[in-house]
Amino acid sequence: MAESERVKMAAGEWYTCLDNELESLRVVARDVVFEHNCLPPRQLGNLGSGLKALLGNAGEGARIEAPFHCAYGFNIFLGDGVFLNAGCTILDTASVRIGKATLLGPNVQIYCAEHHREAAGRQAGLEIARPVKIGANAWIGGSAVILGGVSIGDGAIVGAGAVVSRDVAANTTVVGNPAHQVKRD
Repeated sequence: MAESERVKMAAGEWYTCLDNELESLRVVARDVVFEHNCLPPRQLGNLGSGLKALLGNAGEGARIEAPFHCAYGFNIFLGDGVFLNAGCTILDTASVRIGKATLLGPNVQIYCAEHHREAAGRQAGLEIARPVKIGANAWIGGSAVILGGVSIGDGAIVGAGAVVSRDVAANTTVVGNPAHQVKRD
């Protein structure tokens, strides 16, 4: 029996995103995200109830400002006190784990999917999902982009607008495109 595209995605294998089961899961996420993004602030609180139920985990006091977008939601795990500012997008085809007390500035983008390098593969919807891990007490500046397969250590700082394509060590600061470590004085 052939594995489903969802099973292949979860296993980190090449899969086709042009799949009915995956599309139905994305529709569920879009509905939940729409609700979260449209709730009046007093009703929303830290997370819309549907979004809180959809996420893999939302720690105590985790907050996501609207608007927010995600692909599936169930692959997102937020530690206690995590804050995602307005406009964040997490394309969670793989696990995205964000450690406690980490802050994401406005319009931060996390992309787990990597599309096929050959045009025919892209046309067929082939992609592979790579997880992202951000440690505790990190700060990700506004409009930073974090690519799949990256780990960012505890206490690290990613400057606004940086494009992070490689791991970032704990307690370091990276800036630029591609992101590179800032030397300390």
